[in-house]
Amino acid sequence: MSHAAVRDATRPQPDLLLQQIADYVITFPADGALARDTARHCLMDALGCALLALQFPACTRLLGPTVPGAGMPGGTPIPGTAHELDPVAAAFNLGALIRWLDFNDTWLAAEWGHPSDNLGGILAAADYQSRRRIAAGKTSLTIADVITAAIKAHEIQGVLALNHAFNRVGLDHVLLVRIASSAVVTHLLGGNRAQVINAVSQAFVDGGALRTYRHAPNTGSRKSWAAGDATSRAVRLALLTLAGEQGYPSALTVPTWGFQDALFRGQTLVLERPLGSYVMEHVLFKISFPAEFHAQTAVECALRLHPLVRERLDHITKITIETQEAGARIIDKTGPLANPADRDHCIQYMVAIPLLHGRLTAADYEDDVAADPRIDRLRGLMEVRENPAFSRDYLDPDKRAIGNAVQVFFDDGSHTERVAIDYPIGHRRRRAEGIPLLLEKFQGALATRFAASQARRIASAFADPAALEALPVPDFMDLWRA
Repeated sequence: MSHAAVRDATRPQPDLLLQQIADYVITFPADGALARDTARHCLMDALGCALLALQFPACTRLLGPTVPGAGMPGGTPIPGTAHELDPVAAAFNLGALIRWLDFNDTWLAAEWGHPSDNLGGILAAADYQSRRRIAAGKTSLTIADVITAAIKAHEIQGVLALNHAFNRVGLDHVLLVRIASSAVVTHLLGGNRAQVINAVSQAFVDGGALRTYRHAPNTGSRKSWAAGDATSRAVRLALLTLAGEQGYPSALTVPTWGFQDALFRGQTLVLERPLGSYVMEHVLFKISFPAEFHAQTAVECALRLHPLVRERLDHITKITIETQEAGARIIDKTGPLANPADRDHCIQYMVAIPLLHGRLTAADYEDDVAADPRIDRLRGLMEVRENPAFSRDYLDPDKRAIGNAVQVFFDDGSHTERVAIDYPIGHRRRRAEGIPLLLEKFQGALATRFAASQARRIASAFADPAALEALPVPDFMDLWRA
């Protein structure tokens, strides 16, 4: 890098990646039947997860306007609550609710993440824009626009995750939520190609949150609202851009000061594949367990073993868990677990509960359940190791497996079978098996918050895809009022 290059104030053309993202958002039709059907299920599931989160005070105490009394009458309604909020606060509320229980959809690659986190910003922006349009005598956006935006946000976040391990430089995956949400929200709010580029450049200039709050010894509840923070920041950046704020064309590539040099150790950000609808079509649903996805099949294995071990718990001498490299790196955790956020990122805890009780629910991470001394005894008997075959299949683009294996050994020398599962219930390879269970999950979530008549109205809206897509966004959001 020459001193002259740093001093040269000539404004460059926007970085290639910024242009690729903007061109995709502006022009891609997102009209594939599989992608749209999957996106409908993602929207349904994400809002179901939001309702389930309302049962937990640690979440609900963060909801509402940024400061008391700063609500926006006539603003975006927050499902299951009486709040009506401006689009930035609404995006935070929606994003935090969707993400709180670690139960919404997931994408696993070199980087991980939860693409439906973007729905916080998408729904808030679409509702805000629609109410403004209606007030001006124009037509509202519809759920078809929301579904299109969701497909594109999933794709931007997921494709960037394929070959960029931000976790390895200590950055949290929610930076991809901010980037994807900035792009699609700017477009939803009426932004053109140049404005999408500007907003996404701002998202990169923001840098990235540290993963500190996801890992021992600092694991905490910020990991449950970090995505809400990221998608709400995206809405804020979009609004600033549409108000005329400039962008930063070489935000990624400028030497020293750009994202690549400053935060990504000089690595170049490049799309591994063209942007389309690949991610939405292959996204992973969390159907049965609110658990970090690298452990989902381990939980299934433990549930299969529960009938074989429940009467012999005192005689267990060893439990082996084989997992992928990513799982071994991020959720293999020993020592005291301080809070629910600590426990739902510990593969040993997530295996111990189903071995003991034949279940794993969000309530099982709470202090009253965790006080059972048998849990830590079982955790102390566990050996976690990487299975190289699981790691290879995890990264294989034709498989995207998330394999785990569990085996239990007893003091008389006997042992259970080694139970191994490659694909979790929410995987595309198990869609036919999974979708009916996803619908059951949704119906259960509705029942936690709404009377039967209101739950039926919401479920009916999702049952007819064409009618759902034609529904004006404010009418859809009004279905969810408490």
